Amino acid sequence: MDALEAWFASRREAIVEELKAFVRIPSVSTDAAYKAGVAEAADFVAGKLVDAGLADARVRPTRGHPVVTASWRGAPGKPTVLIYGHYDVQPPDPMDAWRTMPFEPETRDGRLYARGASDDKGPMLIPIKVAEAFLACDGGLPVNLVFLFEGEEEVSSANLEAFVAENRDYLAADFVLSADGAQWRADLPSVITGSRGICALEVTVRGAAKDLHSGRHGGAVANPIQALARILASLHDESGRVAVPGFYDAVVDLPQHELDDIANVHWSEADYLRSIGAPAGAGEAGYSLLQRNWVRPTLEFNGISGGYAGPGKKTVIPAFAQAKITCRLAPDQEPNVVAAQVARFVETRGVPGVTIEVKIESGGALPYALPLDHIGLALAEAVLAEITGVAPIRVRMGATIPIGGIFKRVLGLETVFFSFATSDEDYHAPNEFFRLSSLDLGLKAWAIYLQRLAASCGTLHQL
Repeated sequence: MDALEAWFASRREAIVEELKAFVRIPSVSTDAAYKAGVAEAADFVAGKLVDAGLADARVRPTRGHPVVTASWRGAPGKPTVLIYGHYDVQPPDPMDAWRTMPFEPETRDGRLYARGASDDKGPMLIPIKVAEAFLACDGGLPVNLVFLFEGEEEVSSANLEAFVAENRDYLAADFVLSADGAQWRADLPSVITGSRGICALEVTVRGAAKDLHSGRHGGAVANPIQALARILASLHDESGRVAVPGFYDAVVDLPQHELDDIANVHWSEADYLRSIGAPAGAGEAGYSLLQRNWVRPTLEFNGISGGYAGPGKKTVIPAFAQAKITCRLAPDQEPNVVAAQVARFVETRGVPGVTIEVKIESGGALPYALPLDHIGLALAEAVLAEITGVAPIRVRMGATIPIGGIFKRVLGLETVFFSFATSDEDYHAPNEFFRLSSLDLGLKAWAIYLQRLAASCGTLHQL
């Protein structure tokens, strides 16, 4: 490691500048106005892979935004790891909540602030630079690597499964090591052992053919906002459970040892709620906050629109009202099944005077659980313990990373999450940041991981 650590130290400022250049690219995948930015980011990633010494790096088209791939298979008899990350980012809105411009990186107090710095540009740059360090210092890599960086993770990896299926041979590996994910807390190393799935719907309630004067027409016609409010209120019961018939049918309770692991996590619920400015008392009755957040399914309202919401008043009965809904899914729930259950329930609410339309959004993702005896997980725990001096805890992810289900279903591969982002770094929110200390830690950890994996290749039959 001495030569590698010296290489990282001598190029540390240059690596930070590369990350700054990366986050300046507005690669927002969900908004067509940023399409050129997504393409620019793909080219940037491919260029960094070539600079690292991976000559076959290239940008590869999909039906949506492109995938960037590269490979090095010069270690016969050693394991092959498929490294995953994503170069697309969330929209920067609301712009007025940012302290600095979202695509103009600024370093403050050892943190790099910019959209995408933590999710996932900082973490995904780490394995690229580690590969470059090995090739520069040793002339080769300790194990075989295949890189896959996509541009659609923030839109549920909409076209990734088709790409993976079409490129099975190129992507062949022993397991996946993901640079996406997160450490649960900055002061406590952790490994992710599972993530929830997702499905999404959009509900539109329509009344009259146009907006109406609320005095001239009030009382004569239905109000779509009031009707939508009634529908949304009916989706949960008084105990916080989702009231949709069949919603919980496929949910399987975790074995007791995993429930015990969750119960034994040392943390403060009060501190957590205080940190996000939320009062206590919400959620599905009968489960702890961590159980509700990590392993129970949810149905959330992400946005409601309709009528006038500007300053002052406008006395109007709107022609329509709309709500966006997402469900986070527990193990064994199928996105298409759950979305159809919710859609049927909403469509049969029968509010007089309005019509109800439900659109099931594309891009649902399956939940994922990593086998707890996987050698890649054990290795991640050992490396984290070595470099931090603290035994990591196992956590579930309440969010969704679609790749776990995709790689398992299409390639038969398990995914080990080895990200050095941290969950408090405001990704998906204004003022996203990435700790530069995590950059340093991640470079060292990835290098040790690949070395240790090469040394343990005799035990790969455990995979």
